[in-house]
Formats: sequence, structure tokens, C-alpha cells
Amino acid sequence: MPRKKDTRNAQGSGNIRQRPDGRWEARYTVGRDPGTGKQIRKSVYGKTQAEVRKKLNAVTAALDNGTYTEPSKLKVSDWLGIWLDEYTINLKPLTLKSYRTQINNHIAPALGNMKLTALKPHQIQAFYNRISEHYSAKTVKNIHGVLHKGLKQALELGYIASNPADVCKLPKVVKAEIKPLDKTQIPAFLEAIKGHPFEALFTVDLFTGLRESEIIGLTWDCVDFDAGTIYVYRQYQKLKGGCQFTTLKNGKTRLIKPSTFVMDILKSVRTKQAENRLKAGSAWENALDFVFTNELGGFIRHGTLSTHFKKIAVKAGMPDLRFHDLRHSFAVLSLQIGDDIKTVQENLGHHSAAFTLDTYAHVTETMRKESSERMNQFINTL
Repeated sequence: MPRKKDTRNAQGSGNIRQRPDGRWEARYTVGRDPGTGKQIRKSVYGKTQAEVRKKLNAVTAALDNGTYTEPSKLKVSDWLGIWLDEYTINLKPLTLKSYRTQINNHIAPALGNMKLTALKPHQIQAFYNRISEHYSAKTVKNIHGVLHKGLKQALELGYIASNPADVCKLPKVVKAEIKPLDKTQIPAFLEAIKGHPFEALFTVDLFTGLRESEIIGLTWDCVDFDAGTIYVYRQYQKLKGGCQFTTLKNGKTRLIKPSTFVMDILKSVRTKQAENRLKAGSAWENALDFVFTNELGGFIRHGTLSTHFKKIAVKAGMPDLRFHDLRHSFAVLSLQIGDDIKTVQENLGHHSAAFTLDTYAHVTETMRKESSERMNQFINTL
């Protein structure tokens, strides 16, 4: 039988010991029994001392800030509410909004009244199977992601012994086919936007690959005409109560060096904006110094951009074209003209080159074939 070890917690909030069965246990006090006056002791368990110490620290922190609730009394919806309010402080506003929507619309109605400690994998699996009949595999995966994260926090706090969502099976997500503009469609698109109020915005986006909220939120302080660069470090997103600047999708800022063609367009935009400002006088609105505005300096709203783009797409004979496809078009064009995958990744702001490679695998496969053909042509000249 292994020797029992006992390690006092540094803060004195509990003690940690190794049980005869090899597992580690941490005991902590949650209060006193009102009838007997004796301390009420609870335990958390783990495979290693470090795992148990982490759980103990999380529980004692919850006790200190008043968010601790007796696990046996918690329902799933109660816990997910606590989790959203207390343990998601680093989430972006849109992400937090999405989590609340998934919980309120899907998870709480199906699983919310169940006791947190009694929730079983087969119950979660049955829930996933039901919603799979009405929603896409990607939506089911997103719902699972929220529930799994919430239960993971409960596990770290010692509220549950294991995460019942760990072993659930999810429907296979079929990657949506990207539909970039090809080399014959790009001239047609540029012809369709000639003279349009958003011609400059559409053109700049096509040849920089900025996300919609990035180009809407682009401000003049980010454009360096001397260096010929654009610094992308934030986006202007539509949130409840209006729009506001937020950090980028993956928090990764980037400095891009577009073609001189793009920088010349931006110079013409600045000149035109100065003219509009003089005409507007006191009616000028561009306090945040946006690059792309309407004639009175107002920023371009997401809905307005979408409406105009759909009309342009129809005019160009490409009714299924989405604004985001301009970003895909830039990526594919960059690869086709010889940019390496690392450069494309950095220009797009992807978190890794592997993600870029996976997203545009069909393009790189074609490029490999073309490379092989060029090599064969060279060999045949020897």
C-alpha cells in the first residue's frame, strides 16, 4: 500500500493528501452546520497533486469572492449562468453574446433543469442527436463548445468529478467550399463597381483581404503613406446598443504592405474626403477619423455595406458572391502569383500558416501540379 502523504495548502484553506488508492484529495471548509456548529468539509479529487491543488485554489477563490454554490444544489442552467458572469471575463463582447445565445436558445431548454452533478454523457449525446436533425453540424459543434467549456470550469472547481461532454460524439462538419473570384471574374467585378460610392472600399478590400469589420473600422492613423503600410490592430463591430472598436478576431495585429495601386487609391480617398468635409461644414461627422465614410463623414454600417454589395454582385452576374469572398479572392490570387504561405498567413492575420494551408489546400495542390509540370518541361530541355 502506498505511503500516505499530507501537504498543507499554503493559504491554510485546506489540505492535500494522497489516498491509499493512489488518487489525491484536497479537503476544504465551506462553512458551519447551523445545527451543530461543526465545520462543513468538502473534497476535490485528482490524479496528481498539481491537479488537486489547482482545483482547491479555484474553489477557495470562489469562496472568497462569494460565487461558490453547493454543487449538489446547482442545476445546469444555474451553473452556466454563474460561469458566464464570473469566469468569461476575457471573452470578446460578440463571443460572450454568442455563448449566451447558445445557452438560452438551446442548452438551457434541454438540459437546464437537470442537476449539475447528475448530468450524464448519454443525456448530452441525446441532446446533440436531437438538434442535429434541425441544425447544421457546425452549429451543433458550436453548442457543444459552449457546454464543454462551462462543464470544464465546473470540473476545475471540483463541482463535478468528470466532464460528461468529453465522450460525446459530434456530427462531422463538412467544410464549406470557398468561392473566390477567378482571374476572369476579377475584371468583371471591377467593371461592375466603377462609379459606385463604395468603389474604393471594395477595391481596397479585394487587394488587401481585410475582414469586413476591419475595413469598416480602418482609421487614418493606421495608414502610413511614407512607409506604404497599413497597420491592422482593431475592428469596428456591431454590438448590442451600437458599434464599437474591439480587438481582432484572434487578437493578432498585423502590418501589411499593399501594392502601390492600393496606396494610390487611399490617397485619392483622403483627397475626396477632405473635399466632402469642406462641403459638409458643421454637418461633418467623422470624429473617429474613419478612412471610408459617406459624404457627411458617417461610418459605413455593416448592413449598408451588405445591401450595396449584394446589388453589385447581381450586376456583375455573380449573385452568390459574398463580401467575405473578396478576402478569399485576395488569398488565392496571392498564392497564384507566387507569395509563400507564411506571407499570405501574415497578410490575412490567420493564427497559423497551417490554418491558411488547410483553408486554401485546393489552390496549393494545383500549384504543386503546375510546379511539377514546369519541372518536367525544364527536364525535357536538357
